[in-house]
Amino acid sequence: MKRIILITGGAGFIGSHVIRRFVRRYPEYTIVNADKLTYAGNLGNLSDIDREPNYHFRRVDIVDKQAVSALFGEFRFDGVIHLAAESHVDRSITSPDEFIYTNIIGTVNLLTAFRDTATERDVRKLFYHISTDEVYGSLEHGGFFTEQTPYDPRSPYSASKASSDHMARAFGNTYGLPFVISNCSNNYGPNQFPEKLIPLTINNIKTGKPIPVYGKGENIRDWLYVEDHASAIDVIFHAGKPGDTYNVGGDNEWKNIDLVRLLCKVMDEKLGRVTGSSEKLITYVTDRAGHDLRYAIDSSKLQKELGWRPSVTFEQGLRMTVDWYLSNEQWLETIISGAYSKYYQEMYGNR
Repeated sequence: MKRIILITGGAGFIGSHVIRRFVRRYPEYTIVNADKLTYAGNLGNLSDIDREPNYHFRRVDIVDKQAVSALFGEFRFDGVIHLAAESHVDRSITSPDEFIYTNIIGTVNLLTAFRDTATERDVRKLFYHISTDEVYGSLEHGGFFTEQTPYDPRSPYSASKASSDHMARAFGNTYGLPFVISNCSNNYGPNQFPEKLIPLTINNIKTGKPIPVYGKGENIRDWLYVEDHASAIDVIFHAGKPGDTYNVGGDNEWKNIDLVRLLCKVMDEKLGRVTGSSEKLITYVTDRAGHDLRYAIDSSKLQKELGWRPSVTFEQGLRMTVDWYLSNEQWLETIISGAYSKYYQEMYGNR
């Protein structure tokens, strides 16, 4: 079945893995990647598939309503997988406006354009909104987030994502627009921008810099390998029930300090260093404002109804991730140097 699918934020961390999966698994589909190419967007993440005949890139800021309308005019999308978002909590605390614009207004622009261009006869049409477990707030030491957990966002980032979730549901209820939402736990894996905990720790260990750990490192997160998230998105897009929400988790809860110590151990092994030497780099820093204590996802609905399961354990995924970063030092150096921003301007500044 031929389809024309828009994937927003496809040059980013999770988006690039979703793009690659869809381009390769569904050669009969036309896959359009719309990305603004902010600091976290890197077309180098897709260099292995960017010449495939079913892949197209358009540089679009979803906050620009006219640009979004023009994109939907060029391609008559029957499906949207919406990943584009400002996602770093620390940045949302210092610059909340950007999160309001991109995560709320940008989402509404996409919903509106899809509503206005998707034909009633197209039974395949679906707006798939990718969200986060952070909309649920903070758990203590017991229980899990389920699809029925009330929203209780604690940061500008999570509040903006909660708002965009509500807008997707509102367009479904008000305009009859078929939609589905998934809320996922923390992702890790190749191509993640080094502001996030795991790639930041890997790079700092490699370069001998301090490893910053908030507070006492007691905050707990559930971790999911990015390829497993991409497979979940694939399953939900094709088999999810319109109007439903699916939680996606790895069933891998780790305290931040325990995760960092495990990374130190793995990195010492990979770099041939004395075991325990990297732990000396751990530096405790002032906890961030409103830091949620614990996130934990119950993904049993997704597993029971759609048959999805994570494919790797956390330890396996972590070692695969470390291997990737150590084998792609040039990618990391280019990201950190900012050289890729100049390249994008030269290549795409006039497009």
